[in-house]
Amino acid sequence: MKTIVIIQARMGSSRLSGKILKPLGEVDVLTYVTSRCRKIQGVSEVIVATSLLRQDDAVEQWCVENGIACFRGSEEDVLDRYVQCAKQYEPDYVMRVTSDCPFVDYEMANDIVAIMERERVDIVDVVGEMPRGLAVELISYKALLFIHENGQEPRHREHVTYYAYEYREQFQRAVYDVPVNRLYPELRITLDTEEDYALCQAVASHFNNSLVSNSDVIQYLVEHPEVAKLNTHIEQKPVI
Repeated sequence: MKTIVIIQARMGSSRLSGKILKPLGEVDVLTYVTSRCRKIQGVSEVIVATSLLRQDDAVEQWCVENGIACFRGSEEDVLDRYVQCAKQYEPDYVMRVTSDCPFVDYEMANDIVAIMERERVDIVDVVGEMPRGLAVELISYKALLFIHENGQEPRHREHVTYYAYEYREQFQRAVYDVPVNRLYPELRITLDTEEDYALCQAVASHFNNSLVSNSDVIQYLVEHPEVAKLNTHIEQKPVI
């Protein structure tokens, strides 16, 4: 079973421009994301997939300097960017990660890969409400190609796997139950706004470890509500 991680990344952001290369702890946001993805067991390659826009030259240069594979494709058709990137590696499964989640949960990702190794289905459903910013998605390359052919609405092209949740009956599925120590949906550990950045900086400064377990991150935020409250008022953009 060949599994790759594709991290979608771009410099453009309406609320926090250039966020993926902002400093975080002693490194930067993209270092957090890629280093945590490299900890996922059973993954053969970690690739950053960015756009062809000139502003994303900085992302490609970062990849060159840090020894990370880089692919460049459509800015708006993120689904096509994923498919064209994956074609170069001929994987069995593709894990989707977004670069605005510096604390992506590699421990849960390990469990999800293990489930896919046993079940060999199209997609693993993550069941349970967790903090925003921790989750990964694992889908078969075959299913990704099917979505690419059939998912033609803007929401399908932008959100990559959205079609698989909208038309659930068309895919074979397995279930991963979120561990009890991750069931804190009130927490927001992602990076869309300045308030999100302030929270992530506080966490990074406290642990000074890009590979810190999210069980420790969550415990820290629960024990320090003044930090957790920094971004509780932020609303996630709706899927349209």
